[in-house]
Amino acid sequence: MKIIKWLNEHMEEAILCVLLILMTVIMGIQVASRYIFSYSLSWSEEITRYLFIWSAFLSIAYCTKKRINIRVEQFVSMIPEKVYSYIKVVDDIIRLLVFIYLLPFAYRYLTSAVYSGQLSPACGIPMYFIQVAPLIGFILVIFRIAQQLFLEIKEFGHRKPEEDN
Repeated sequence: MKIIKWLNEHMEEAILCVLLILMTVIMGIQVASRYIFSYSLSWSEEITRYLFIWSAFLSIAYCTKKRINIRVEQFVSMIPEKVYSYIKVVDDIIRLLVFIYLLPFAYRYLTSAVYSGQLSPACGIPMYFIQVAPLIGFILVIFRIAQQLFLEIKEFGHRKPEEDN
């Protein structure tokens, strides 16, 4: 149970940290190789690009979980707390519908890569390893939004009448 709780709280962070460290180390090796040994690695930029793609899609889920959205704080601070609670629920429903809408497109994008059999130019990695990132990212975002929506709706049921005033 502790593992599931830890994964729920820190999974995206941990993966994003590992990806960032890998990108930094790989590019550091590339820079050292180029400037110290006058030898350029053919695979480093490609791997770093793919790690960046993965981090981009996983960071959407991380930002969703942490409620890091683009918003104008001046307007948010002017909204009463009760109204803001309803706005959060509506916002979550809209975002949930958007990502559910995007899910089939991500799936088709992945299946086209699987059927094409395309390999990456420098490393020979099957491209579907990279093109599965949107699908996994969107599924994780849908899961995170559903979690938040469940908690917000549950909170409405336990709110005391004096809190609504």
